[in-house]
Amino acid sequence: MLGVHVSACTESSGSKYIASDQSLLEKSEGFIDAFYSFDSGRLEEHLLSDDESAAAMLYYQGWAEGGNYKVLHRKPCEVAEPNLIECSITVEDDPILALGIDFKVTDTFHISFAAGEISSIKTSSNDPQIYYQARDWVKLNHPDLIEIPCKKLFNGGPTPGECARAMTEGYAKFAASADFPER
Repeated sequence: MLGVHVSACTESSGSKYIASDQSLLEKSEGFIDAFYSFDSGRLEEHLLSDDESAAAMLYYQGWAEGGNYKVLHRKPCEVAEPNLIECSITVEDDPILALGIDFKVTDTFHISFAAGEISSIKTSSNDPQIYYQARDWVKLNHPDLIEIPCKKLFNGGPTPGECARAMTEGYAKFAASADFPER
């Protein structure tokens, strides 16, 4: 069990704000609940103080919804270092299923805090190399599938769900092609 670590943050006014690890863990778990609810309004409530990555997280939530992410295993969030919480979630998703491989993706959310509030969120994933090969193959061989729905892909694009569905269709085409290496 994690011990409670207390970290001090200095606010711009010079006053001190003390946040316990338990408080940061609870906020992180709340963020994960909101993300996988696929309710953008609910997610936005957790991103109010997060100027850096709010748009990216809202886009990613739309992508995850469009890719039919299903949570298979959710580890409790953990303190990685003071003011940094990591939450790892293993999912099944349509893009990987379209490749016809037996692989479950684990996404990790790296949630940074300042003054007890979320200040930035980064993600990492264990997507297999074939996933990236598929993405590049679709861009090269079927730009027509993704040109409109994937405009500004993970950079503020307006249709992340449609993009995930279009990429899934492209991944299935890749898996059925002679270029697919896993035969």
